[in-house]
Amino acid sequence: MDFKHFILDVDGVLARSAVFYNEHGKLYKIFGPDDHDALNMLRPKINIEFVTSDKRGFAISERRVVKDMNFPLSLSSNYERPEWMRSKFSDLKEIIYMGDGIFDGDLFEQVGYSICPADGFYRTREKASHITHSTGGNRAVAEACLHILEKFCGIDKIIPNKNHGIWGQKNDEGNNK
Repeated sequence: MDFKHFILDVDGVLARSAVFYNEHGKLYKIFGPDDHDALNMLRPKINIEFVTSDKRGFAISERRVVKDMNFPLSLSSNYERPEWMRSKFSDLKEIIYMGDGIFDGDLFEQVGYSICPADGFYRTREKASHITHSTGGNRAVAEACLHILEKFCGIDKIIPNKNHGIWGQKNDEGNNK
């Protein structure tokens, strides 16, 4: 595979765009099924990282992405995302980027390959290399992972990666956590 990095936005991609608020601020984000399993299938093939511009909801995203799924998560504004990518990765053409927002379309034109969920901003969808049938936070990431495995790795079978996830993690005694 010519691509070295799969970078995904959190809100609107891994999580649904809707956020629950009360008088104290953000409370919850909704993360969908199957995405973590599919990311683990792709994990041995490409570096996977997440990015969010959501400062107020960062702790919620961190809980899911870093603590539960064991992937890196960075905080970068939508406006500065191309510069953030350039500072972290030497060649943007080695990146597959999955985003959904109003500013992601411009970034899609700079990376090697772009993926947008079915419910992404309409102008962003128009610039995407691939559009999922699924919506953000509802298996769009799983679908994107399978697309990458098929298109760039020639793998069309769904084979679980049993070395990752809660059932694959081992404690110091070698038993499942």
